[in-house]
Amino acid sequence: MTPDDDYTHDVTDEPNFNESMYFQFYDGDAGLGGFLRLANRPNEGHAECTVCLYLPDGRVAFSYDRPTITGNDRLSSGGLTITVLEPMESLEVTFEGEVNMLADPHSLADPKAALSTSPTVGVTARLTFSRVGPPYAETFDDDGGSFAPNHYEQSMRVAGDVTIDGESRTVAGYGLRDHSWGPRSWQAPWFYRWAHGTGGSVSFMAAYFGNPDGTSRRGGFVVDDGELIRCDSVEITTSRDESDYQRNTVVTLSCADRAWVFEGDVHSSVPLRNRKRDGDGWAITRIVEGATVWTTPRGETIHGMTEYLDQIVDAVPVGLSV
Repeated sequence: MTPDDDYTHDVTDEPNFNESMYFQFYDGDAGLGGFLRLANRPNEGHAECTVCLYLPDGRVAFSYDRPTITGNDRLSSGGLTITVLEPMESLEVTFEGEVNMLADPHSLADPKAALSTSPTVGVTARLTFSRVGPPYAETFDDDGGSFAPNHYEQSMRVAGDVTIDGESRTVAGYGLRDHSWGPRSWQAPWFYRWAHGTGGSVSFMAAYFGNPDGTSRRGGFVVDDGELIRCDSVEITTSRDESDYQRNTVVTLSCADRAWVFEGDVHSSVPLRNRKRDGDGWAITRIVEGATVWTTPRGETIHGMTEYLDQIVDAVPVGLSV
């Protein structure tokens, strides 16, 4: 990984080549957070543009678009633009467009009904993400299929402004960014658990990819007072609600003789869905995006996300053991 990797890459021949960046943020004073993701799929002729904002009153402003693209020279489509200001140090994310205002975020379990019956409002955002810790690079791919062969993440400080339906909010908080490129299939992982939180003195990311045979691939990091510590052991336990969405998550990261325990409470869950033709039917993948408040080992409060991906078999998520 070099600073040049913060830009887009040459497109390879795989039909499902994907280059994506994800940015999560939260401002505790404003009570506003969310994530924005833009992915180029040039060999398929479209991008994937997701905006998801968690409002203080429990509503969620959400949009998903697949704008047409022809190349991979930049990450800018669907009203969302990502600009590298200084590689591995600072990036700007801007958005201008319409979003659906969802009173009940769980309604996205049926996306067609939720998006066709909810009101739309205008959103503009201009956010600058600046380095808190160094980037962390690791792939969790195996022989089962490609998901993110080239991949790194970074804890960030966030500043800017967001205007929702004419109401402007200043943002000053923390977040995390993710950049990956190469072939991606949402059906490649059997299930995964991705958890992260960022604060002024401590941040973390934990990943757990489970396989059908019970084996797993795990990894993550802790940024402690600016030092990035790679962790080779990850343990995750989950309690769930009646929809099998994560409600509470405990993450333990360790390396050598050090360990950190982060306890998370999910304040709002957004269930997303990916479908792929499978013979005469559909392969269904569920991705639950949980805005999560974490308690650190020092008793501090930080904010982040829990993202739980499961393949759905006989209407049941396959990863309920983790």
